[in-house]
Amino acid sequence: MGGTFHRLVEQGHDVHVAYETSGNIAVGDEEVIRYLAFLRNVLEHEGAEGSELYKKANVLRDYLLYEKEEGALETPETRFLKGTIRREEARTADRFIGVKKDHIHFLDLPFYETGAIKKGPLTEKDVERVIELLRAVKPHQIFVAGDLADPHGTHRVALNAALAALDVLKDEEWMKDCRIWMYRGAWAEWDIEDIEMAVPMSPEQLRFKRNSILKHQSQMEAAPFLGDDERLFWQRSEDRNRATAELYRKLGLASYEAIEAFVRYYPIP
Repeated sequence: MGGTFHRLVEQGHDVHVAYETSGNIAVGDEEVIRYLAFLRNVLEHEGAEGSELYKKANVLRDYLLYEKEEGALETPETRFLKGTIRREEARTADRFIGVKKDHIHFLDLPFYETGAIKKGPLTEKDVERVIELLRAVKPHQIFVAGDLADPHGTHRVALNAALAALDVLKDEEWMKDCRIWMYRGAWAEWDIEDIEMAVPMSPEQLRFKRNSILKHQSQMEAAPFLGDDERLFWQRSEDRNRATAELYRKLGLASYEAIEAFVRYYPIP
């Protein structure tokens, strides 16, 4: 929903963005090795080759290069570095879009932090972190990823955390003036008959969305999508947004470069 995200900021809305998980598992070892090499070069430039930090950087670099076995659990140090890479990429993208730095929230939900692709079960601790943020912000609109086609399953669990939090909050006064919209990622789009809000994008807005996606440098390699599709994330997202616009055009509606689609979620009374 990068185009809608940018539009909301551009129009002066008080936009907050929350990242439910650290995303550390999605960062390759080579990314960490590159940053460790950068750190070593800085420390050498400052004459700090004898420091504990320099020694730790060397140990972790050697582990990732020569000792780590395929399928091994991520160590706490590696998870921290990979999560930090994801967080700083997210901050870079948010600055590009124009989000205030104190409006960027990293929830680091515990279910994700297993060190493996298989995640833990959703617990009250996960849901409480979402509740705490929503009560602090009291938004008029909530946009949540409803991408159940995610082959890793993380989106499904993160969505369940958000929906469980909303179920707890649904009777609070501020929720009476709050709409909840679900969008989908790069794997699939909503069926045309289910779409309840369509946000059009011009060619310039679509390019802006692409450039904001490209700020997530560690995610620019080919991702394991379902099937044999070799397109990168930004390509798949762009093609899908264009296909939605083309479908609307064929139905006799206005012609746009691309469209982002949303389905409204209604908490169960």
